[in-house]
Order: sequence, then C-alpha cells, then structure tokens
Amino acid sequence: MTTATATAPPCVAHLVSHSTARLQHSRAALLLHLNAAFRTKKTTKNNLSSRNTSSTIAAALPFELSPPPIDHDFLDSVTAEGAKVSEEGIIETFENDDEALDAFDNGVVVMDLSHFGRIRASGDDRIQFLHNQTTANFECLSEGQGCETVFVTPTARTIDIAYAWIMKKAVLLMVSLETCGNITEMLNKYIFFADKVEIQDITKQTCLFALSGPKSSEVMANLNLGDLVGQPYGTNRHYNVNGMPITVGVGNIISEEGFSLLTSPAAADSVWKTLLSQGAIPLGSNAWEKLRITQGRPAPGKELTNDFNVLEAGLWNSISLNKGCYKGQETISRLITYDGVKQRLWGIHLSAPAEPGSPITVNGKKVGKLTSYTTGRKECDHFALGYIKRKAASDGDTVIVGEKIIGTVVNVPFLSRQSPPPVKNSGPRLN
Repeated sequence: MTTATATAPPCVAHLVSHSTARLQHSRAALLLHLNAAFRTKKTTKNNLSSRNTSSTIAAALPFELSPPPIDHDFLDSVTAEGAKVSEEGIIETFENDDEALDAFDNGVVVMDLSHFGRIRASGDDRIQFLHNQTTANFECLSEGQGCETVFVTPTARTIDIAYAWIMKKAVLLMVSLETCGNITEMLNKYIFFADKVEIQDITKQTCLFALSGPKSSEVMANLNLGDLVGQPYGTNRHYNVNGMPITVGVGNIISEEGFSLLTSPAAADSVWKTLLSQGAIPLGSNAWEKLRITQGRPAPGKELTNDFNVLEAGLWNSISLNKGCYKGQETISRLITYDGVKQRLWGIHLSAPAEPGSPITVNGKKVGKLTSYTTGRKECDHFALGYIKRKAASDGDTVIVGEKIIGTVVNVPFLSRQSPPPVKNSGPRLN
C-alpha cells in the first residue's frame, strides 16, 4: 500500500457554507481570482494559497458539507460547448475521444468524475472504524496523507476500491457510482451505539475533477500548486480562492500519477475552465472506460464481484498484511498462508471483438472468464480484461476467447504497480 510519509499542512474538513447570494456574487469574480492566482508563482493574500500561509483562510467561517441549494451550472456550461451529457448527468464525450486518449499518453487531460461517489466519515472514532471496515492500515496515516483501500465482504470478495484522503476532522472516500449508496448503507449499519462516527454521502455537495498525463505536473506548477508535485500518492492539501475552498490530492482514481481536485459546485465551472486554459484536454466517460480497461483498473460489477476475491483482483497495494482484525482479514490471511489464490486478472489483446462473460480456454480447457472489453483507437484494435487460472497462462501466452477469438495475455499498468509479498515455499496449498 502506498501512503504519504510527510505531514502536510493543516487540513480543513468541510466546504464553506455560503448564502445563495454570496455564491452568486462569487461566481463572476471567481474565474478572475483563479486565473490571477494560478498564473502567479508568488502567493499573495488574494491568490490560491495553502492554508498554513494565508491568514484569510485561517479566519474563514466554519466549513459545512451541507451548503444551501445552488444551481449546478457546470453541466449546462459544458453542454453549451458541445459535450454530450447523459440523463444521469454524466459527461459521455466531448467528441474528441482520440485526441483525449493521446493527451493522456503524451500531454494532459482533465476528467469530470463528479458522478463518482464521495463519502465523508467524521467523528472521533472515524480512523479506527475505517481501519476495521476496510483493508488498508488507516491508523498509520496522518492528516494530509491518503491511500487506496478496498471494501470487501467477510469472505474477502471485492465490493469496491476507495481512494481515501485523511483530513483534519474527517476522512473522504471516493468510490464508484454503482457502490456509493450500498457502501454508505453498509458503513452506517456497522456503527454501534457507543461509536463516535458519522457517515455522509456528500456526492451532490461536491464536484471531483482528475488531472492526468505526463504534463499534469507542469499544469500544477503553472497554477501555483507546485508544492504537491513529487509528493507521495494520496497527499492532499486545501487551498482557497476568494473564500471558495479547493482540495487537491496527489494521484487519482485511475493512476498514481496526476492529481485530483475536489471543489464545490459553485466553483466547478471556473476551475474547469482554468484547467482548460492551461492546455488540459477534456476527456468524457466513454474514453474514460477505454482508459480504465487498457490501464487495468478493476470495476464493480465486472472485475469486482462476489465471484472474485481481493487477491485475485491483484489489489495488493491496498491491503495491510500486518494490521489487526478487520472485515475479510481471516480469509485473506488464509489465502496468503496456504497459497490459495487460484486465478489472477490479466489484460488480453484480442483478434476480434468479444463479449464480457465469454470463456477463456487453453488447449480446449476452460481456464478463465472475460470481464471487460473495449475497442482500441484503431478499428482493428481490441482489448479486454479477464481472470485466468494461475498456471494456465501468463504474460505473452496465447489463449482462446469464446469459440475462436485469439488472445494474447499481457500485463497492464494498474496491476503492474501492485506489490504482492514474496512467495513462500513452506505451507500446504489450498485446493
């Protein structure tokens, strides 16, 4: 598990609660302040500045995560500029998918991930509570640090991966759209009477953008946020522009490289336009799904289901192997001790399109199942993710998907970054 090692500046746990009139007044001025702050390398009292260097932030009103209702005009703005938005409020495409995918590899992209879930855990017992409910070691983290953790069932079947930020008075968990409601309900279910923990779904009160690509650090430096460049994954800090808070973290849901920006709906449009002005290419959810599959990030309902456990999904960096009891811990320990991981997730280059759920065979024997499929940038490119039995195939081997589709097994970036423990030769193996 990758965690931050340095203590970040004091953090703020909530978003500023403004009156509707204040929000409307701030919108017109916010972009000017953002541009001015982002262009200036020297911090002034009106510029984007870290909380520990700005007296105006220290004097800010108490933050709340339940601001008064406001118009969420960000989607209206991008729709007017040609983006296609689904009925659920998800930006599907900017009609530039190829350009955006190229920018992910060679430049910088910005993705609206506001449809992903955001859960806030607060209360004096929040750290111990999450420590016991997920796979990561929260007790070793300090304010301003972060990590990835996994929600699992008692038998270590995967529910979802969460990207977590440790703040001064809360922990923010970023999860998938499909699982946010169930995870919120599940966490509330496990709060006992004496527990000082409060769980809130704050998805609608916040917006989330992800910046990714090899030039994302340049954008951060240009925006006077260079102090985050090179910091450990999950490091998060709070900044303030004209009374509007923005939390920025190192890494994002799809990659340890890049950054995440959490803001209020009132500031979202201005922050988005400022990132575009720095050369970031907008990327919609259709291209995001291609990235997810080609990068190898497992998703709920596909790779993360009751059919597969957390170790088969390869999420080693999100698992603490030396902390105390937590949900799923007994099963995970047995799987490691007795070498009981029977299959693993791979990327597969395909010769033709294939349906998720198709069997994967070697020499006529079923050895796995396809879980996700996408086309490449060229019509002849086809790529998939799938689980394959451990000894049946490995990197570079050929498999058959369905009846006659030829597949080549390959490593994928997200899973290649995982660090499983050394294989022990002692101990019986689970069959």
